[in-house]
Amino acid sequence: MPAIKSDRGFTVWFTGLSGSGKTTVARIVAQILRDRDKKVEILDGDVVRTNLSKGLGFSKEDRDINIRRIGFVCHLLSRNGVVAIGAAISPYKAIRDENRALIGDFIECYCSCPMEKLVERDVKGMYKKALAGEIKGFTGVDDPYEPPEHPEVVMHTEKESPEESARKVIAKIEVLGYLEAPKSDSGYTKEEEEKVNERLRSLGYL
Repeated sequence: MPAIKSDRGFTVWFTGLSGSGKTTVARIVAQILRDRDKKVEILDGDVVRTNLSKGLGFSKEDRDINIRRIGFVCHLLSRNGVVAIGAAISPYKAIRDENRALIGDFIECYCSCPMEKLVERDVKGMYKKALAGEIKGFTGVDDPYEPPEHPEVVMHTEKESPEESARKVIAKIEVLGYLEAPKSDSGYTKEEEEKVNERLRSLGYL
């Protein structure tokens, strides 16, 4: 059993292509952690770009700057006892590894999803435009995405429900000693299960 670290802050870093489920799963995980009396902040890649990284473009340099900024804020939050949840494509392994080294208490969670499913989910049609050459520099199409080599959690979001993916993340957080073990065999208390189900219904998954 690992040493109990439940009084410490840490960072849960969701990475994966656009549409892979990062934000959806991150929000469910955040709610479960709040229900277990954790202080939680979510840093969503799109939201950060609108505020903290306003004015940055989508060159490799600008993308690296954006991910480093998210990582630095996660570092500040985590060292002050907050659970920081980063949800950003973060396509380049080297920058994710930089953030891991900076933060220390870092749990990398990879949302894996095949391209055909991403295209199917994409209501804005961005993938179709990128695949047709109408959009340039689109991550996963003509701009690289480097999957994590050794993430703490891998979620196959094309066949897992958001709840199942969130369960994997929570279970890993518990195994690593950042959260006390659940009170029921399901991995959630009854109150948590109902709140998760309520959240999933509001998102249209139930």
